[in-house]
Amino acid sequence: MLDLQPRLSHPSLGLRPATPADWAGLYAAASDAGIWAGHPAHDRWQEKVFRAFFDEGLASGGMLVAEEPGGAIIGASRFDFGRAEAGEVEVGWSFLVRGHWGGTSNHVMKALMVGHALQAVERVIFLIGDTNMRSRTAISRIGATLTSRTMTAQLSTGPVVHLTYAIDRAGFAAGPLAPLWAQRIS
Repeated sequence: MLDLQPRLSHPSLGLRPATPADWAGLYAAASDAGIWAGHPAHDRWQEKVFRAFFDEGLASGGMLVAEEPGGAIIGASRFDFGRAEAGEVEVGWSFLVRGHWGGTSNHVMKALMVGHALQAVERVIFLIGDTNMRSRTAISRIGATLTSRTMTAQLSTGPVVHLTYAIDRAGFAAGPLAPLWAQRIS
């Protein structure tokens, strides 16, 4: 059984279960419109829209807060079974403050989550809006491969076609995330 709210640590980043008390810190991190500029839900920086995103994340039971080693909140991500098939879990709803773009933070966050998940499931999937080129490029760089599965999701901005990317155990072991997973702090 996959623990959807683990505490996962790496020397450069930690993930912990989200709580209602994280609202202010996560909204402060997410309120930069530039984070969402290329995202299909480009209005997610707005308080009302982010509140719905936050509340849905808490209700999912799989939302994690990303923090720097000193405890500063830098983003979030989530595990979810709702759109996954048997033997899978979805990792998604991820964002990082722009100060952590272009470095290793996204890779570390995904290494911790994917490595943790693959201990219990066969495959991790990522659903990404077909026009979200930044996220599509980032997910390809961590070793996820595009599958033939698509789905349409209703976002605050309207319906969006999502492409499905996946990483299985073999792909993870041979890919760029495995060395970062090996550096985790137990």
